[in-house]
Amino acid sequence: MERQVFLRRVGTASMVTLGLVVAQYNKERPVTHEMEAAGREAAAERGAEIVETVAVPGAYDAPLAADRLARRDDVDAVAVLGAVVTGDTAHDRVIADAAAQGLTDVSLDRDTPVAFGVTGPGMSAAEAKERIPKGAEAVESAVDLVEELEDA
Repeated sequence: MERQVFLRRVGTASMVTLGLVVAQYNKERPVTHEMEAAGREAAAERGAEIVETVAVPGAYDAPLAADRLARRDDVDAVAVLGAVVTGDTAHDRVIADAAAQGLTDVSLDRDTPVAFGVTGPGMSAAEAKERIPKGAEAVESAVDLVEELEDA
């Protein structure tokens, strides 16, 4: 199935439209909320529009929401933001691996860029806070990939 990229034309420039998925696990810590704010700022700086944001309980839940957004005709790409903080077991690695594989599958199955802005695993809460700029980087990656694939 070939998918047409839906770049909105604004004057002579194209506006990339994005779906945003934000994992809420450990929401008492402001990490993912700050990642979202950084992502929104990056979108505005790049002239991209976030047309829909879906909050999901955790990174493991992100692929389903990303798939729903990737199906929409008004979404050129999806950026997924989250933080997987380590615990006492290897559970964080299982969650991060499942999320990464699921999001890769969505991108390939839907022929839509899905940018992976999920930090971790194996990081502390302090390290997660240091990686807040990854929210902006994921949005920038999504925009870059849409623009690169536009003529491919």
